[in-house]
Amino acid sequence: MDIYDDLSGQVALVTGANRGIGAEIARNLDDLGATVYAGTRSMTNDVPEGCESVLLDVTQEGDVDSIADGVFGEVGRLDILVNNAGVIGPDGDIVASPTKEVDRTLATNLRGPMLLCKHLVPLLVQQEGGRVVNVSSGMGALSDMGSGYPAYRISKAGLNGLTTYLDAQYGGQGLIANSVCPGWVKTDMGGENANRPVEKGAETPTWLCRFTPGSESGKFWRDKEVIEW
Repeated sequence: MDIYDDLSGQVALVTGANRGIGAEIARNLDDLGATVYAGTRSMTNDVPEGCESVLLDVTQEGDVDSIADGVFGEVGRLDILVNNAGVIGPDGDIVASPTKEVDRTLATNLRGPMLLCKHLVPLLVQQEGGRVVNVSSGMGALSDMGSGYPAYRISKAGLNGLTTYLDAQYGGQGLIANSVCPGWVKTDMGGENANRPVEKGAETPTWLCRFTPGSESGKFWRDKEVIEW
């Protein structure tokens, strides 16, 4: 697989970039030379040094629209979109899940990435080999759908659907879209019992961001290997 060793001159937007996996991906892309916009729901949140903090609540289309206009106005291009922002949602079964929490989970994990693609794909396809990296989860794999966390699982299955749609609709224009399972990572969401450090969780998403034009697209990855949907 050919990957960029240097991202100088390229522009990336990472959602949920003030902590956890998102912050580590943003830090990695900055280290590789990209101009990185780090999306966060509050401008009081810290983002990795070298990244530009931008107000972005993915559930608010006004924020998404402002990002699209702002990024294009400042740098005139976008090469990488990392849809990382997410919430875990209620545990238990779907019958007991509060509708308000189901709505919040779907709005953040699925509707948000769809809005970002709606507004930013026109920028991405202007660049040769623009990339969308959707941070998904094995909990959303249809081939191994378990119990518990119904809204989270369904939202991540839908996010994988978005990946395959983007590949089918825009792959002919050079867009590279992939989903990635980072594994069970020690973050606020993953908890202290998780078996992976943040650095490992961010490794494959960062690698996907480095794909060169013509690279594999429309796939689901874990540890740099394709896994089943």
